[in-house]
Amino acid sequence: MIYTVDAAGLTEAFISAANKLVNNKTILNDLNVFPVPDGDTGSNMSMTVTAAVAELSGKSFETVGQVMDVVASASLRGARGNSGVILSQLFRGMAKRLKECTLADGTDIAEAFKEGVATAYRAVMKPVEGTMLSVSRDGAQRGTEFLAENNEITALIAAVVEAAQQSLDKTPEILPALKAAGVVDSGGQGVLYLLEGALYYLKTGEVIERKDGETMPLPKASGAKASDVDIKFAYCTEFLIEKNNPKASSKLFAENIQKKGDSMVVVDDETIIKVHIHTNNPGYVIEQALKLGALINIKIDNMKYQHNELIVEEKKEEPETPPAPYGFASVAVGEGIEALFTDMGVNGLIKGGQTMNPSTDDILTAVKGIHAETVFVLPNNKNIIMAAEQVKELSDKDIRVIPTRSIPEGISAMLAFDASMSPEENETAMKEAAELVKTGNVTYSVREFKFGEETLPEGKIIGLTGKSIVAAGDEPAQVAKDMLTEMVDADSSIINVFYGEDVTDDEADSLREYLENTYADCDVLVHNGKQPLYYYIVSVE
Repeated sequence: MIYTVDAAGLTEAFISAANKLVNNKTILNDLNVFPVPDGDTGSNMSMTVTAAVAELSGKSFETVGQVMDVVASASLRGARGNSGVILSQLFRGMAKRLKECTLADGTDIAEAFKEGVATAYRAVMKPVEGTMLSVSRDGAQRGTEFLAENNEITALIAAVVEAAQQSLDKTPEILPALKAAGVVDSGGQGVLYLLEGALYYLKTGEVIERKDGETMPLPKASGAKASDVDIKFAYCTEFLIEKNNPKASSKLFAENIQKKGDSMVVVDDETIIKVHIHTNNPGYVIEQALKLGALINIKIDNMKYQHNELIVEEKKEEPETPPAPYGFASVAVGEGIEALFTDMGVNGLIKGGQTMNPSTDDILTAVKGIHAETVFVLPNNKNIIMAAEQVKELSDKDIRVIPTRSIPEGISAMLAFDASMSPEENETAMKEAAELVKTGNVTYSVREFKFGEETLPEGKIIGLTGKSIVAAGDEPAQVAKDMLTEMVDADSSIINVFYGEDVTDDEADSLREYLENTYADCDVLVHNGKQPLYYYIVSVE
């Protein structure tokens, strides 16, 4: 019988929960409703919790509040895709409720679940029933009700798991797309795996072993200052600051140490500040930190030796140039597409797209590297928009997220930018330009699917506009032609085609000739995007 859990117990329960999810990420990836190669819910949720586990592993904490603070901060910075961002917000709400708790009892845990759900719902502009949100909500609601029956923690979590399972089983009845595909909601299943992993630890006292030995590829953000390229920082320095004053801000501290290193993370809350930095002068960093409070969990590792001699020379700081009025960060993948955005003025490229959603931290890194007062962020994928929105809370710059859902929308938004206009005017103009674009994608199915009256097999070439499959066949070019018949109308004047890495120049030229002859009233522009996964990305304006 367990009536309270301490920091060590909560840490192990979370790691067990995370490992259960990671071990089943392939199943989550396979639970896709639409037959397109964006099976990344499992990968996104796994990378989000793995970021938190990395911060917890090998460390000890005095309170459950500290544990959840680390989980909330690390998961937010490691969040990928909508599922990852929503998951980080669940943890954030739980951390808020448990902040003052040294130990947590059943009431604390049930109320933390409830606060986590409320925080996650607030983070989503249009919550949808039949998703991980409703599965989390139904589980949390049962937890609150169960308190009247029993305050024992193992029984409480078992009741939450049962309710979450029942809610998950109902998701196909709520969302027709799930029912048509014969699957439950993947994000909801991920939440259930987390709960089951924690329950296993409570019942057995053992942490589920992580079976996935793969190294998860993380998208890298570009945009770092050129002057930083040759700088080498020898000491990995990290510690916690116990604040003397809960109202004290870490902003000035972060500004002071930022010039002394790189790979800096300063996570602030009311009681502690988490600090991590690579620097050649850890003494300076520690001296500045002591102004805010006592230091605990200090760890300094020497990362570099040269000729058996430690190199600790500090680079002289160059005078700062005034920031530019505007800067641009854009998500893109494919050499041709990346080059096009660079030519249009994007000075912070973030590698990513379908199946490789960049995290909030990846986008934040790109934004930090842009020396500008106002930075426009172009996610160029509906599954990255929420992660981009979180950057606003983590940066002191004026961040304007243009909710572009595709590469063509991002390009149209960039074309609408006018340096003579205000940030507000540009934001409006760029959003309006993006909304006028019709986007189509030619790719391949990753599962059997229904098209019209036929059931077509995995691997079929498909053409998608939005969430709808409008064309299917065996040849990418023919599917592109069939798809465009659904997209082009009397008002259309421009057709843009980006061909991918699996399409030859001759095949692209043949498609160009067909489109110019078929749609004589439209300007046809064909670009070598060199993007993976998609044979063709097309837009009609």
